[in-house]
Amino acid sequence: MKRFSFAAALLAATVLSGAASAKTLVYCSEGSPEGFDPALYTAGTTFDASSRPVYNRLVEFTPGTTQIEPGLAESWEVSDDGLEYTFKLRPGVKFQSTDFFSPSRDMNADDVIYSFERQLNADNPWNQYVAGAAWEYFNGMGMPDLIKSIEKVDDMTVKFTLNKPEAPFLANLGMDFASIMSKEYADKLEADGKMDQLNQMPLGTGPFEFVNYQQDAVIRYRANEDYWKGKEAIDDLVFAITTDAAVRLQKLQAGECHIFPYPNAADVESMKSNPDLTVMEQEGLNVAYLAYNTTQAPFDKTEVRKALNMAINKEAIVDAVFQGAATPAKNPIPPTMWSYNDAIQDDPYDPEAAKKMLEEAGVTDLKMKVWAMPVARPYMLNARRAAELIQSDLAAVGVEAEVVSYEWAEYLSRSKEKDRDGAVMLGWTGDNGDPDNFLHTLLGCDAVGGNNRAQWCNEEFDDLVNKAKTTTDKDERTKLYEQAQEVFKREAPWATIDHSLVVMPMRKEVQGYVMSPLGQHSFSGVDLAE
Repeated sequence: MKRFSFAAALLAATVLSGAASAKTLVYCSEGSPEGFDPALYTAGTTFDASSRPVYNRLVEFTPGTTQIEPGLAESWEVSDDGLEYTFKLRPGVKFQSTDFFSPSRDMNADDVIYSFERQLNADNPWNQYVAGAAWEYFNGMGMPDLIKSIEKVDDMTVKFTLNKPEAPFLANLGMDFASIMSKEYADKLEADGKMDQLNQMPLGTGPFEFVNYQQDAVIRYRANEDYWKGKEAIDDLVFAITTDAAVRLQKLQAGECHIFPYPNAADVESMKSNPDLTVMEQEGLNVAYLAYNTTQAPFDKTEVRKALNMAINKEAIVDAVFQGAATPAKNPIPPTMWSYNDAIQDDPYDPEAAKKMLEEAGVTDLKMKVWAMPVARPYMLNARRAAELIQSDLAAVGVEAEVVSYEWAEYLSRSKEKDRDGAVMLGWTGDNGDPDNFLHTLLGCDAVGGNNRAQWCNEEFDDLVNKAKTTTDKDERTKLYEQAQEVFKREAPWATIDHSLVVMPMRKEVQGYVMSPLGQHSFSGVDLAE
């Protein structure tokens, strides 16, 4: 595979100075993708580089909203009992023709069935094409127990039959793990003994075609000439991987990139005063948290977790990391989401009470690790700084904390391990606008060993969130989710940290960019002024 150097990426982006006729948009991304098969992962950095430019799903989220609209399925019907979903596929949708594969047919039912059955069936030859593939989202959301069958009614019709009603099922199919792959491409890779390339050289129906990737440096795409919605205004899309927020800002100001995520909070006001820049802002549908490993002593004791929560000064973290552009979190879902339980009382910041509670629990001379993410995320712009503040807070109650970190993909992998030590800092931006996407996906028993970094399986909590899935009555679901939040707060598997404002700076010539409440970075529909 040809390598595309970072210097070449910037050379290709000379449109920034008006020196090229083709339109090239350069996005200074905050990190590297773990791979390019979105069903294998849950990180937004990975989705931005894979599912969003390259793929589509049966249903999509209307830009700027959490509302579902037709995607690769032009229509669907749901049976009266809520157990059958029949999708009519959009005719004439072409898979991308790239340097590494040219499809011979349009997208059809075989592609849809392949995309889900590889995740559903352990005996599918693609189920373990990547060693240790956990299909973290699919399994963590309980899809194997939910889906009874997926049938090809005809070439352009697919029927999903469920074992029980599932209120958020349609919204779930708009998520990244549900991206539709080419079965024809997969069959060719399997025949050639190159199955691993599906995760390295993606091919879908989306707005941009993958060209190549230089590890930790640059990803290059070009507009899909045959995109079913019409060719994008941008000819080339470049992800210039730039982990340091200060460097991302320098590149934006110098015209070396057009747009970047997660600026340092201290830089926002100066960016707003720069006439060459536009700064978009939006309340994030997010939460940052510190997940204790509730299977490991002494974090298996609720009173220990509560004590540590009371030792952490969340206001100080919000002030230091976000310059106030965030609010301390008390619940595992953000206040902008329906069913948020505002009646919940947060654990107070009370070091003396925390110290006393630890003593009463028989915990003395506690040493632990606090994990800090190596990349900026919308819900935590500077995890190292936040972890150091937590380290200082814990020292004040007699707890010796060591701050540790790893490269991003390794961090995500290691933090899932059931015997992981200490407390891991992570967070979440909602993927579909439904509380289930936080409460069940991050804290349900199905997600232990995956997205449930606390390894917390509480029967009372799990029963509530699973019951909430089975009814479409929003008032009833709201009551159940409010009760689940009460259980969460009582048991304290996390220290909830913050909900943040999301800031997106870009150059003035960027037109048509729409901020997503779901934290997605999509460049479909974006143009550059001449």
